[in-house]
Parts: sequence; C-alpha cells; structure tokens
Amino acid sequence: MGKLFYLIGKSSTGKDTIFQSLLEREELGLKPLVLYTTRPMRAGETPGVQYHFTDEAGLSRLQAAGKVIELRAYQTVHGIWKYFTADTEATDLERFHYIAVGVLESFRALRDYYGADRVVPLYIEVEDGERLQRALDRERTQEKPRYAELCRRFLADSEDFAEERIRKAGITKRFYNRDLKECLEEITRFIFQEQQGKNGPEA
Repeated sequence: MGKLFYLIGKSSTGKDTIFQSLLEREELGLKPLVLYTTRPMRAGETPGVQYHFTDEAGLSRLQAAGKVIELRAYQTVHGIWKYFTADTEATDLERFHYIAVGVLESFRALRDYYGADRVVPLYIEVEDGERLQRALDRERTQEKPRYAELCRRFLADSEDFAEERIRKAGITKRFYNRDLKECLEEITRFIFQEQQGKNGPEA
C-alpha cells in the first residue's frame, strides 16, 4: 500500500518549494494531491499545481456531491478565503505514494479519512525572524502586495501551530529548514524509509 506524505508548517517555511522539489525526485515516485482554495491566485502560481483555484459556486457544487473531505475558512482583510481537500483526485493509495501541503486541521481530517497508517506528517520549521523576512521578500514580488494580510497570517500561525495542537495531532518528528538542500536530503531519506517499511508498496 502507498502513503500520503503531508507537508505541514507555518507560513513561509518553504513548504511549497519543498513540495515541488520532492515531486521532482523520481526515485521517490510521489504524485501530488492538490488542495483547493477560493483565494486569489498569486503571481507565479499555476492552477492545478500549487492549488486548484475555485470560487464559492464551485465549492458548493463539490459539497453537494459529497466530495469535500475537509474545509477551512479564514477571515482575511480581503474577505473570507477558504481552503479545502476534495476527493476528486485520481488517488490510488493501493498502488502509489502521494504528497500534499496543508495545515494541522487538514492533516487530521485526511488521517481520519484515509487512516493513520496511510497519512504521514512532514512538519517543517523555520526560526520566526527568518520566516518573517522570507514572507516580506515574497510579498514584495507581488503586483499588489498585501502586507496587512501577511501580518495577520504571521500572528495567526502562533495560535494555529501552538505546541499543544502539534502534540495533539500526534506529530513528533520535525524538519528544520535552515538550509534547503540539507532539509530536502533529510526529508528524502525519511520518505524513502517510510516507503520501504511494512506499509510500503511491494513494487
């Protein structure tokens, strides 16, 4: 059987970069499980790669069809943005390994949906000062920087990723993204070991 490796962490910890880099490592054979969002697409993003971008009407259709596994709504300075996972991907955990990016809530929902033995958390950490600088640098590249939203999200992360919540989610191992290359190598070794374990596919 395959596994779903789930990247989790505060904003600007490099999750999207790590996600893409791991997908490109052919030896891991990972397939993407792409989440949905109603937020505006950022510069440099591609539909179906970072997220499936939709609107409220699209979300309502998926909910009516019983396809939404988990849903999160965030009140931002630009209105309510929603992020959710829908069972519309061609996922075959009997044969393949997958990787996705999300938050603690979505991790718990997917773990409950697919089973704790199938969903493996990859928790990424970065020192807060460095993380804030990364977020600021990224926002400056946007056509219309949203600095107020950057600050709101940074502060919200402290509550969303409180140590008690991390413990309750059953997350014990962490990957520190001080150096991207070293972090990627550590995660790659971990994934490979998980794939070769008793729950990994035979082929």
